[in-house]
Amino acid sequence: MLKKIDIHIHTSMWKDARINSSTVLANPEQIREKYRQLGIEKGVLLPLISPECRFCIQTNEETEYIANKYSDLFYWFCNIDPRMGENSPTTDFSYFLEAYKKRGARGVGEITANLYADDPLMDNLFYHCGECDMPVIIHIAPHKYGCYGIIDELGLPRIEKMLKNHPKLKIIGHSQCFWSEIDSKVSSENRSDYPGGAVTPGRVAELMREYGNLYGDLSAGSGYNAMARDPESAYKFIEEFADRLMFGTDICSPSNEMLLSSWLDRALAAGCISSDAYRKISRENAIKILNLN
Repeated sequence: MLKKIDIHIHTSMWKDARINSSTVLANPEQIREKYRQLGIEKGVLLPLISPECRFCIQTNEETEYIANKYSDLFYWFCNIDPRMGENSPTTDFSYFLEAYKKRGARGVGEITANLYADDPLMDNLFYHCGECDMPVIIHIAPHKYGCYGIIDELGLPRIEKMLKNHPKLKIIGHSQCFWSEIDSKVSSENRSDYPGGAVTPGRVAELMREYGNLYGDLSAGSGYNAMARDPESAYKFIEEFADRLMFGTDICSPSNEMLLSSWLDRALAAGCISSDAYRKISRENAIKILNLN
């Protein structure tokens, strides 16, 4: 079976690096074993920058170090919190983005600052990421406080505003609040969960049709649930947007169960998705969109 590329992975070089009081980050060798089991060639490391997201704050430099030490296993993203620098909507992030890009960073993320998606600080960061041709992975949150991620309401109006304002920017959507919008029947009550049942195409498909700079990160329970809850609808979605969907895991803990890889393999084997779509989602899109080599 074709080896996949994982566009969303977290790890740490430190022993007992905790995401929270109950979860310890998987170390690189544990990731290697997971990848062997799942048929994954390499993954893209995403630093943990914003305090809303984790107790374990992780620098770009640590992430670069791990990716270089385990170069057979990882690529890497840098990450920037939009409040960095002077906490100003006029901060010039281009110098830092270009510096990390020259050192091997393939994009920016996962962005988890608990700010509105169209906050002037976010708008400024998105502008510079677009100008520097650095794709961003965003985690969308339902509200301020008590969660992490950039905030948008039902229907993703603020994300649409950013897609429209920054046509050079490649936004890669992720999290429950993004993938629950694959269904038009999603509500404010269940959008941050893992809703089930038949899918009537919703805002994700509408936005992807209208904006060529929106992409999908299929990692974690959110991406898997969006596919597995209504396979027939998912197969159509995959074929329509085969050029803009990317496989991912979002492994954090060694105990995380990852089901998307085998789901895609079974869909291909059963003839439910084309080999062309399978190849693109499994690895070719990541190579092209993230400029991997």
